[in-house]
Amino acid sequence: MRNPNIIGGAVPRSQNRTTHLPRKVLLKKLWDYLGRNRLLLALAVVLSLTSSMLSLYGPKLSGQAINAIDLGTGQVDLDTVARCCGWMAAFYCCSAVLSYLLQFVMIRLSRRVSKQMRQDIFRNLTRLPVGFFDRHQTGDLISVITYDVDTVNQSLSSDFLHILNSCVTVTVSLSMMVSIAPRLLLIFLVTIPVTVVFTRWLASVVRPLFRKRSRALGELNGFVEEMLSGQKTIRAYGREEAVQEAFGEKNRAAAQAYTVAEANGTVTGPAVTFINNTSLSLVCMFGSILFLRGQVGLGDLSSFVQYSRRFSGPINEVANIFAEFQSAFAAAERVFSLIDAEPEPEDASDARVLTDVRGDVRLDHVDFAYEPDKPIIRDFSLHARPGELTAIVGPTGAGKTTIINLLMRFYDVDSGAVYVDGQDIRNLTRDSLRRAYTMVLQDTWLFHGTIYENIAYGKPDATMEDVIRVCKAARIHSYISRLPQGYDTVLSDNGTSISKGQKQLLTIARAMLLDAHMLILDEATSNVDTRTEEQIQEAMRELMAGKTCFVIAHRLSTIRSADHILVMRDGQVVEQGTHDSLMAENGFYRQLYQAQFDAVS
Repeated sequence: MRNPNIIGGAVPRSQNRTTHLPRKVLLKKLWDYLGRNRLLLALAVVLSLTSSMLSLYGPKLSGQAINAIDLGTGQVDLDTVARCCGWMAAFYCCSAVLSYLLQFVMIRLSRRVSKQMRQDIFRNLTRLPVGFFDRHQTGDLISVITYDVDTVNQSLSSDFLHILNSCVTVTVSLSMMVSIAPRLLLIFLVTIPVTVVFTRWLASVVRPLFRKRSRALGELNGFVEEMLSGQKTIRAYGREEAVQEAFGEKNRAAAQAYTVAEANGTVTGPAVTFINNTSLSLVCMFGSILFLRGQVGLGDLSSFVQYSRRFSGPINEVANIFAEFQSAFAAAERVFSLIDAEPEPEDASDARVLTDVRGDVRLDHVDFAYEPDKPIIRDFSLHARPGELTAIVGPTGAGKTTIINLLMRFYDVDSGAVYVDGQDIRNLTRDSLRRAYTMVLQDTWLFHGTIYENIAYGKPDATMEDVIRVCKAARIHSYISRLPQGYDTVLSDNGTSISKGQKQLLTIARAMLLDAHMLILDEATSNVDTRTEEQIQEAMRELMAGKTCFVIAHRLSTIRSADHILVMRDGQVVEQGTHDSLMAENGFYRQLYQAQFDAVS
């Protein structure tokens, strides 16, 4: 959904581009997360090494048992065979138990990593500038926090375990084969390079496909989130079929991206299996020749064949999970693009805390544009004195809400300056500047909790008496009192159980409760009737006496008592003054006012 702070069409939505990180960088970042849990990681390594070593000693014992058979006489050394079989059973049982413990440890490790990733993502999201959310769909961000983190988590819990076991298995198997028949290893000098070259080539082809898959799924989630939040509008305009068609297109695109990525990714497994089976066939053939020449024993040959299978097995496993690797890398790119996204610039080292606020606000020849070639505000000047009510009016797209963004320093001006009490706000800490304001937007926001908790959101130590006082001033107390649980009534799903007007009154009461020195109302009374709006304006003037107020309003009849009215058009102030003086000028303001009056009539 579009950020309510941005005027229509001012900031275009980007295509949610993700920074493509080299594989080494991704692996390093993932390793950093694993390294935060060193004890579990060390335990996993020890369990993996021990389990693999116990399992890999079995073929050696098997070869010894076969060598205990005298092929010439047919006699069998039963003691040796029994001893070897007993140790094999013990080793395999211990290996199975350790493998189970290893799985349990890896689950805990991956769960901690995914928990930390989500924590880091959400922490950084709260530090990102407003412009970031203007360029990214909410559903796409949610997709990263849920689907992409889960994809990385799955890779850590299973694929990483396979890699760990594979490294141990390949190393031990190779050393065993060297000790048994080093000449047979020449076969692997051909097949292994072929496998490596093939998988590296396929990775360069497949990885972009998995990036496209993740991006398509994120766009699908963003579309679904936007459409579900606008169900009433969709039904009111009879656009159900059009929305279903649009969803079908995005769903087909996501399914197609998924199919193409998976189809290309799964090529690796069968191809590598074919190469490894070929090498195994060559081992058996040349090993038989060495046996017939008496250069290797039957038991040793059997052990070598088993180790060669153990050696090629991990390579097959890695090839089979190759697609999962590419999916995990694509997901990790999106995860780290959020974790590493540039937060809102920190305050200057010499930034001052805004204290003893009087509310003297001045914009001096301000220019601003969301995009370099599309200016929104040009040479804008404004002086709001302490205690004054300044109204900003004008047609849609004139730049009214952009002024508020600049006052709150959600964006910095391109040229000119904004001053509060004579201080350039770029020399003030953002936190102290924003705490000096109380803002009520047209787009209301309520969280899951009681009415009391929602109103006391910005002032957790507020008493019930304080909450009741502001609710009476906002003309919402009588409605709350009629509810079965009163102020303990729980609101859910952004307060969908109450009307928009009531939600607006609750947010206005929440703003009244804060002891801020400046108030911003961005079309905040658009969802209440005219009489209630007039009552709220009177209450606000009483509660905000001696404080600076900025009001953006479309209903010009409600700002007739404003101390100063700025009339904006195409990013510039075309008229300013009081209601009476502007009406007397018979200019653009009078046209707007009469147009509304005629519309109401």
